Amino acid sequence: MTDIRHAAIVQMRSGVDPEANLDALEGFVSRAAADGAGYVLTPEMSVVFAENRAMLVERAEPEAGGAASARLAEIARAAGIWLHVGSMAVALDDGRFANRSLLFAPDGAIAARYDKIHLFDADLPGQNAYRESATYRGGETAVVTTAPGFALGFSICYDLRFAALYRALAQAGAQVLSVPAAFTVPTGEAHWEVLLRARAIETGCYVIAAAQGGTHENGRSTYGRSMIVAPWGEVVARADGDAPGLVSAEIDLGAVASAHQRVPALANGRDFMVEVDHKPFDAAPDRRVSA
Repeated sequence: MTDIRHAAIVQMRSGVDPEANLDALEGFVSRAAADGAGYVLTPEMSVVFAENRAMLVERAEPEAGGAASARLAEIARAAGIWLHVGSMAVALDDGRFANRSLLFAPDGAIAARYDKIHLFDADLPGQNAYRESATYRGGETAVVTTAPGFALGFSICYDLRFAALYRALAQAGAQVLSVPAAFTVPTGEAHWEVLLRARAIETGCYVIAAAQGGTHENGRSTYGRSMIVAPWGEVVARADGDAPGLVSAEIDLGAVASAHQRVPALANGRDFMVEVDHKPFDAAPDRRVSA
């Protein structure tokens, strides 16, 4: 089996109508497959980018038996590709939702799923407190799958700020790290590319980042600039702005092995203690930090 994979990412401007979003997604996936892509990643909230909780209640479905899941399975089957839906809101039994990433196999079966672990809860200066955890239930398990023919690590948007997650995925064997996102414009301008390149350099993995971009029906504006970053930290493909479109690149898994050999940071990590003023800092129950 060759070590080269053709991967594509879809940059979207998802609205509040699931059918319209799925139609747009299907068009991009068909184009990517025609161009030779075997794996396609879409952004966070690809299916519906809701305006508020009430709209989520109205339009988000359970994964099992949901019309959106069935349509996505059919899109994957028709294109004959691995379709990685970066995330969609999935209704849960407790009244909350999962921000869930789903990997559909070329036969339409769901090969892997991941629920976003890190939720954005913050008191923003001059604004009301933001509590993502009031609407979403955070995941508890990091996920790596070898199903698409390479080892794929999952993450979603705000996860990008937690380097330990990506190190754990890489230590578990991930070669490619997926980052579907809907970054705001201010944070995107300041941090998007810097963080993506840092995660690639730290882990020696490819980072594939599919973004929402532009002004959405829900009133939000997102940054766009989807990109693919190679294990040495160079951007090998990117969207120039925030318009919907496709970005693709050849993924050379040999470059992952080469990066790990040149800088063996994953192998050289050690556990250590933290002290503050000569006293142990309880950063973890056993007071040891893994790095």
